[in-house]
Amino acid sequence: MPTLTRLAAPLVALWLAIRSAVWNPTPQSMRRIAFWSIVVNAGITVTGAVVRVSKSGLGCPTWPGCTADSYIPVAHPEHSPLNMAIEFGNRLLTFVVLAFAVAALIAALRLAPRRRTLVRLASLQPLGVAVQGLWGGLVVGTNLNPVTVQMHFVFSIALIAACVGLYVRAGEGDGPPRRIVHQDIRRLGHVLVIAVFGLLLAGTVVTGTGPHSGDERASRFDFDIETVARIHADFVWAVAGLTFALLFALHVSNAPGRARQAAFTLFLVELSQGVIGYVQYFTALPAFLAGLHVLGAVLVWIATLRVVYLLRERDPVEAAAPSRPLAEAVSG
Repeated sequence: MPTLTRLAAPLVALWLAIRSAVWNPTPQSMRRIAFWSIVVNAGITVTGAVVRVSKSGLGCPTWPGCTADSYIPVAHPEHSPLNMAIEFGNRLLTFVVLAFAVAALIAALRLAPRRRTLVRLASLQPLGVAVQGLWGGLVVGTNLNPVTVQMHFVFSIALIAACVGLYVRAGEGDGPPRRIVHQDIRRLGHVLVIAVFGLLLAGTVVTGTGPHSGDERASRFDFDIETVARIHADFVWAVAGLTFALLFALHVSNAPGRARQAAFTLFLVELSQGVIGYVQYFTALPAFLAGLHVLGAVLVWIATLRVVYLLRERDPVEAAAPSRPLAEAVSG
């Protein structure tokens, strides 16, 4: 029994810490929840790529159940146990993402004083998870039609953007933003966001044309893979050029160090992603590199958003008073 107690103690402590962060939130705990929301949303995006490159997209051939007569994987003549386990595991991760989404919304509603901006951004998370879940059913129902798979990824990066916004705004006050760089540099940052979004869309077209469809029965875009890959590469060079221009402008204008460091980090992530992309091209798109490339795409998106947020500032958030139950406990 003492051994069991020692093992349970860390779990109890973790549960109490999570409960306090959600039910008695502070700006700091709100940011921690938002950070982990970014992590789990990025994670499920990458595991979705694993489903595709492992040909497990129809491992569970129905939705919401795994098969027509079971919610969990059971022996199926057309699908291997491994493929079913991979697809079902990815579906289960949706509940992890949903748990963080609900936690973020509860914390935003409980934060004192309540901030409308945080509530709106937090509300997008459970809504986004619900949309993703329903859309996942459409993806399965259309046998992984590339348009539905493409939109699945677009919804994911939109949800990640909302999580990043929540993370940033939880650490700021609600005053008007102030420019800390020249207005033209901020415009360049906004153009960069649009270009990166275009790059990600071009990547989904390559994915929908290439060999990693998720299942042999899945349809493909009727494009020439060489052509769409080259168009995607053109976007890569455009984004790299815009990022270098932004990095150069920040340095010559003596912008704050955090903005310059963030831009440099973004440039390094883009270079790494470019190397992976070209290795993919010259090695016939191996499955492992395809999954790694999706991780790189998510990191490029997050790093881009981070740079743009650091091109302006707000006053720090004021220290929030603890919610009533915690205040009473402390005073008691």
